[in-house]
Amino acid sequence: MSELARIYWSRHLLQVVRAAATLWLLASMLLALQESEVPATPTGPADMLGGLAAQVVPVAVAPVVAMALLAVVGAIMTAQDARRRDPARRFTRQQRRDGMGRAGGLCELEAGFRRRCSRPAEHGDHFYPWSRGGSTSLQNFVAAWARCNRRKGARLPSPGRQRRLERRRREYLPPSDSPAAGERRSLRNNLLLAA
Repeated sequence: MSELARIYWSRHLLQVVRAAATLWLLASMLLALQESEVPATPTGPADMLGGLAAQVVPVAVAPVVAMALLAVVGAIMTAQDARRRDPARRFTRQQRRDGMGRAGGLCELEAGFRRRCSRPAEHGDHFYPWSRGGSTSLQNFVAAWARCNRRKGARLPSPGRQRRLERRRREYLPPSDSPAAGERRSLRNNLLLAA
């Protein structure tokens, strides 16, 4: 499994586990509320709410702790992405010329039915988003039409999308050129720059 595929699937697994923890919290709270017993003669709203809280809080502790741990893991991943950011946000003129020439001036992103967009490329986009630690390199450059670029946004490309782009590139690139798409900046590069 490639590094980009591992990152993609770990992020999606985190989202699924976070959704499961949220459902766990909601289900446990609903069950606790259904099983709660309201005093026959409550002395007021505070008495009724205190009784409900006494039954809901114990069952909500475990899912809340799980959600807090998942939030910490997500914050660590986001902080690592920020530390990986390439100091050069924009592609150089030479990288843009090479990338647009490699694409034949056409958008390399998917339009529909997993086929290549046929519109003229207007932008040079980071295939692996810059905000997520994608490098500003020719391997991570993808020629994009403005609407395709906006639609992609800063979402991580799926491993399938990466494979399809590389397969399409083999059709229009000379055999001597690498069809590789996507590159994440190493944390080691940042440490070397800081030293």
